[in-house]
Parts: sequence; structure tokens; C-alpha cells
Amino acid sequence: MEQVMASIPDFEIAEAGISKDNSAEAEQFKFRVDEIFQKVDELEQKVNEVEQFYLSSSKKQQSSSKGSSMGKERDKERQVPSIKKQQQDASRREAAAAKRMQELMRQFGTIVRQITQHKWAWPFMQPVDVKGLGLHDYYEIIEKPMDFSTIKNQMEAKDGTGYKNVRDICADVRLVFNNAMKYNDEGSDVHLMAKTLLEKFEEKWQLLLPKVTEEEKRRDEEEAEAQLDMQLVREAAHAKVVRDLCNELYEVDTHLEHLRETVVQKCRKMSTEEKRNLGTAIARLSMEDLNKALEIIAQSNPAFQAMAEEVEIDIDAQSESTLWRLKFFVKDALELQSKSAMSTGGNNNNNYNNKRKKEICDAIAKTAKKKSKKTSS
Repeated sequence: MEQVMASIPDFEIAEAGISKDNSAEAEQFKFRVDEIFQKVDELEQKVNEVEQFYLSSSKKQQSSSKGSSMGKERDKERQVPSIKKQQQDASRREAAAAKRMQELMRQFGTIVRQITQHKWAWPFMQPVDVKGLGLHDYYEIIEKPMDFSTIKNQMEAKDGTGYKNVRDICADVRLVFNNAMKYNDEGSDVHLMAKTLLEKFEEKWQLLLPKVTEEEKRRDEEEAEAQLDMQLVREAAHAKVVRDLCNELYEVDTHLEHLRETVVQKCRKMSTEEKRNLGTAIARLSMEDLNKALEIIAQSNPAFQAMAEEVEIDIDAQSESTLWRLKFFVKDALELQSKSAMSTGGNNNNNYNNKRKKEICDAIAKTAKKKSKKTSS
């Protein structure tokens, strides 16, 4: 994105030699430049969104890198599902999982009935009559009262407020007996009845537990598979965004090139003094900007070796398009260079860069001197 922004020239009408009288045409140029800036802002936002997506995806992959190599190979071969198919698959999975869970809850209901039919279950069938029994400290000791009538009501609830899985019912059954043992002394009848029934319940629960564990594992696997499918869909969507971005960037670059050429056609020819001033200004560029200036020259002159050890630059031999592009670039670069020097103190001790810069600047001066000698003779 920085390359796109850097390639947009600063259209100063008078400096480029465009007639000030043609204000309508100048305004049209400015309007087109504003349009391009707006388009670049939009593209930059899209690029940031794609970048953030892939950064977050990378972090998730690093945190979940426990899978086997076989699983990873399977993931690579997985086809990207459509959004519609993914929604259909998710609905089917949820329906099947709900059906399996209902079957487990039905089996758990059998356990609850067996426990509640025991001759010692009667104290736990209804909520504790705190007032009737005068248990004034009951709510100070028991944080969450529970009984089998409450459990039954939640198991049979049809309004969505009931139990969602078997472990929740199991926790409430244990709570019934643990509350009784907590409130009643260890030697009391109620404490003994609760302890006995809890032991019987745990025996029966252990028989059902393997099925519950298997179902939970299956749900986890299905959820992981669904998340992978969603990730693939998102990646496919962002890949399309990237492709569209490439096309849009190409269009912006085409518009810029057309606009640049149009402006150059409207510009007057650069005078000898302006060319000399341009050569002097190029010599003031930083090493990085100097290399960019050489790249501008190379764009219109394929034979020019911008990265060669020895570079000879003939300012007079450059096309008007190249000269004005250099002028725009050098002007902006020197302004940024000046601001940067003021903020950092202008210290630069890179000997290689300084040597390379001196060689290029000497080449510009040498070529200019040759031209002046030919002119005088």
C-alpha cells in the first residue's frame, strides 16, 4: 500500500507548468486525485482486515497444534464447504446430538425412578418444609436447596428451561443427598438414609457414565470439525477478498499511470536550469530515496542498471515524464528527510551508504560537466 501512496504525485499546477488559466481542468485533476486517495483508503482498510484475520488464524493454529500428522493431512485434503451446506450439516448435527442426549436422559430417568422408589427416599421427594419443621438456620447452612420433585419438573420441562445434559441432573441428585448430610448430624436417620441412597445412586451412575463420556467426546469432535469448516469458509472468503484487492490495486495503478501521463502531457518542457537544480536536489537525497530515484529512471529506461556498482546518470537524456516524476518524488522525499533530520538530529554513520551515495552524486556531476564542455566547444 505504501508503494501505491508513494506513486501519487503532488499536483502543484503552477510548478508543473500547467496553465493557471485552465482552472476547470486543474479542478478535474484534483477531483480525480481525491477519488484515488479515497479508493486507496478503502483498500488499506480491507488489507488491514485480511491481515488481522490471518494473524488471529495463525495464533489459533499455534495454540491448537496438538493434532496428529494424519489429522493434519486430512485437514489439508478437506474441501471447503459452502455456507449453505455448512448450515445444513450444523442443523443435522445438532438434531442428532439432541436426540442422543434425550436417550441418555431417558436412561438417567430410569436411575432416578429406581432411587425415588426406595423406601428411604420419602424425606427427599419434596422441598424441605423449613417453616413447618422450625428449621430457622436451614438457609444459613444450605445455599441451594434441592429435592426430587424439582428435579422431575426440570427433566419434564418443555419451555427450554429444563436440563440440557445428563451431568446437570447428576449434580442436582447429588446435591439432594449432600444437603441432607450437611444439615443433619452424622448419627441421625436422615443423614444415614441420604448417605445410603447416594451410594446406590453412584453405583448406577457409574454404569451409565461410559456412555455419557463417549457422547461428550463425540460432541467435542463434532464441534472441532464444525469450527474447522467455519475456518475454511472464512479463509476462502478472505482469499477472494485478497484476489479482489489485487485486481483493485491493479486498477488503481492503471488510473495513476494514466493520470501521470495526462499531467506530463500538460506540462511544459523542463528548462536547463531546472534540470540542473533537479540533479543537485537528487544529490541531497538519502541513500534509500536515491535508490528509489534510480528506480524511477529505470522504469522508463530498461537498459539502465539502477543497482550497478557504477552508475552514470544523464539528466538531459531523460524523458519529460521521467523528469517530472523525479521532480515530484524528490520534492516530497526532501521534505520528509528534513522533518526526519529535525526529529532525530540528522546523525547517520553508515559508511557504505555514504560511499555509494558519493559515487552516484559524482556520476551526476561528471555527466553534467561533460555536457557543459560539449556545449561550450
